[in-house]
Amino acid sequence: MVHNADMIGRLVKLIEQADDPQALYEELLKRDFGLFMRKAFPAIAGGADLTWNWHLDAICYQLNRVESADIRRLLVTLPPRNLKSITISVAWVAWMLGQDPSLNFVCVSYSGELGGKLARQCRTIMEQTWYRRIFPGTVISAKRSATHDFETTAGGGRHTTSISGTLTGRGGDIIIIDDPIKPDDALSETTRENVNDWYRTTLSSRLNDKANGAIICVMQRLHAYDLAGLIVEDGGWEHLNLPAIATEDESVPLTYGQLWTRKEGDILHPERESLETLTDLKGQMGSAVFSAQYQQDPVPPHGNMVEPEWLQNYFAPLAQSLPGQIIQSWDTASKDGINSDWSVCITAHVKGRDVYILDVYRKRLTFPELKKQVIRLAEFHKVQVLLIEDAASGTQLIQELRHGNNSGVPRPMPQKPEGDKVTRLAGVTAMIEVGQLHLPEQASWRADFELELLGFPSAKYDDQVDALSQLLNWVRKRPAPIRTDTDVSKMLFGQLFEGGGYETSF
Repeated sequence: MVHNADMIGRLVKLIEQADDPQALYEELLKRDFGLFMRKAFPAIAGGADLTWNWHLDAICYQLNRVESADIRRLLVTLPPRNLKSITISVAWVAWMLGQDPSLNFVCVSYSGELGGKLARQCRTIMEQTWYRRIFPGTVISAKRSATHDFETTAGGGRHTTSISGTLTGRGGDIIIIDDPIKPDDALSETTRENVNDWYRTTLSSRLNDKANGAIICVMQRLHAYDLAGLIVEDGGWEHLNLPAIATEDESVPLTYGQLWTRKEGDILHPERESLETLTDLKGQMGSAVFSAQYQQDPVPPHGNMVEPEWLQNYFAPLAQSLPGQIIQSWDTASKDGINSDWSVCITAHVKGRDVYILDVYRKRLTFPELKKQVIRLAEFHKVQVLLIEDAASGTQLIQELRHGNNSGVPRPMPQKPEGDKVTRLAGVTAMIEVGQLHLPEQASWRADFELELLGFPSAKYDDQVDALSQLLNWVRKRPAPIRTDTDVSKMLFGQLFEGGGYETSF
């Protein structure tokens, strides 16, 4: 096997030995997309050179097949931050418009902001002096020159839109779907279905030539039923799938007739992300998210999101004996009927990223009773941080506590819920998986708490899960505490300090 870098070395020697090296170099830029991408990259990366890796050449090979009409449907799945968008939606579009300025591209992303960024980068390349010199026939028309929607004087161009945007009256010779769903929204069934329905009903009809037009989808896997999952299930697409860590031996086609032999366990780009780095990421993200986004192998939903073995036990006196903060997280309901939701308060001792649940209060309450219990529990546990969901009765509760005279109650911190319940728990499951959630070995509330948490999202109730997600999300997002030698001393010898313990300021 010849490494693609060797092929580039041969081209460099060929250029150096030519009678007119500059002319030959520019001719090669027109003919070889990989060489073009190396040239273009500094223009959109603050002058930094592109660190080439074999996986970029594998993408180039598949794009060459699209250009030559060998394939008309291409799916590329690989981990984030591996230049998939810059390669396909930015550099390749610019290069293809250089080859044929009459081509029309439609580029679709999950948001206008992301799509706009890619469009600006594409246009930046096309405005380079060297680009205009090697592609003199590709000129952006003054009649339609907006970054998100520009046209060439030959009638081609690049139109940018989002999944929620409009394509009325617009068509393309090549449609590029680049990250059609935001990672934070991937667990929302409604969002996934909206994307998949848009693909089924809207996208394919926008090809100028239904028989010969091309569609490229490039994304990281996020869910078993995301758009890539739908495409794979439908069949008929060429699929270049590149997990961060190879799961089997395989030979990947490269340009110039070369093959890259990848062994099981090989890292996609070790100079950029080593095995140690990927292992750390897995610990931070959780195995389910890592399997989807980095291994391109989303785990099918199987009814529960938290495994029993992830929960850690502690002896009750331990939690109060170490430094930290007492936090309460409230998920409130305003009715007390037999079929109403529960109001739930989780009290926890938080030390760094470790959360020790001290108590779970769960009861159906009218609003006046709810307010009384919030005050009572905050005073009883000497709470330092009070989190209340800023929705329904929680909004009124926040307002009354802020304006009331409750000296033993900290000022409530409103928590706006983001996404649905499943998405919110998914955002913190990595914390639970790595053992940062601790429960007392014996507690009257533990059985009901575990039943709801381990059964979610199929369990009958989810109020305790909501309160827990809110608590863990707050802990996850706050700045990590910095432990000093003094902190360690106080942790070990807390009985020497006032009150037998110590409260950090983080």
